[in-house]
Amino acid sequence: MTASQSVPELIAAVQAKAKTFEDIILAGQAASSAQDLRAAQGALELAAVDAFTLFEARMQHHFKRGPFSRKLTAALKEAGRGDLAERIHIYYLAINVLKHGKGASYRELLDTPTALVHVKPTKGATTQDENAPSDLIDIGVPGFFGGLATSLLQAHAFLEHR
Repeated sequence: MTASQSVPELIAAVQAKAKTFEDIILAGQAASSAQDLRAAQGALELAAVDAFTLFEARMQHHFKRGPFSRKLTAALKEAGRGDLAERIHIYYLAINVLKHGKGASYRELLDTPTALVHVKPTKGATTQDENAPSDLIDIGVPGFFGGLATSLLQAHAFLEHR
């Protein structure tokens, strides 16, 4: 039986997969078919959700019951790490939009201008397609996944050393 991977190893593995999808998206905007771009976008969205979910599951033991991301954000702010707290919160909102579509997280992202996530305003979207995560936020922009991974690794180090 092999030993379980650490959080940094898991994030590095997901980031390596995500890089492949980002490359397809960046190169493919001019060359690939719309179907290939959509598949790469979907795979990148799944990788982002996986990375954040894995992080939460592995780090939950640092807090008693309750909303992990809120408790992490509060602990970071209390320790004077407001910038990291803000980044974690923004990525948490983005992951919620990817998981659940339009809702409170999407509205909060719309009301919180940030360079970390490209939010796409909708005009009263009503069809299923218009509520697809990639129609609400764009995580295929350069730097999104790297920023997510860096923030998760910094939060991991914070929790492990407090």
